[in-house]
Amino acid sequence: MIMKIGIIVHSHTGNTYSVAERLKERLMVTGHSLALERVSAFNDEQAKAGSIRLKEVPGISGYDALVFAAPVQGFSLSSVMKAYLTQVPTLKNKKVACFVTEFFPYPWMGGNRAILQMKSLCESKGAEICGTGVINWSSSQRNSMIAQLIERLSSSF
Repeated sequence: MIMKIGIIVHSHTGNTYSVAERLKERLMVTGHSLALERVSAFNDEQAKAGSIRLKEVPGISGYDALVFAAPVQGFSLSSVMKAYLTQVPTLKNKKVACFVTEFFPYPWMGGNRAILQMKSLCESKGAEICGTGVINWSSSQRNSMIAQLIERLSSSF
């Protein structure tokens, strides 16, 4: 089934965005309609929980499925993505995949926690989670991790 898929990304350094671009290319090959959109905040540099003012806020109503992607910051999901997902009214009847990127070489150094936070926020809005992943940027296996993530997530739609 051909789907309209939105990839919603918060990326501070460009690493998360680069993985999202590769996922978009892979999903387009399978015939899906894709849009890659950014979430950003006016105060991204000094973002603190509760004080985020979002600048770019992609809508989700036109998509059959969504991928949310963000960096790990302070061993947690980025506060910008947290703020975005908190304000999303519903994800009911949407297939959702999530991934995070982190500098550290092991998922237990914040990536696993960030994915759990993202999944929990999405599920609380009624999403059907169809895949997740953590990319460890400083790992020697990074390129393999990215390829595996792209294959796994693209096959879940």
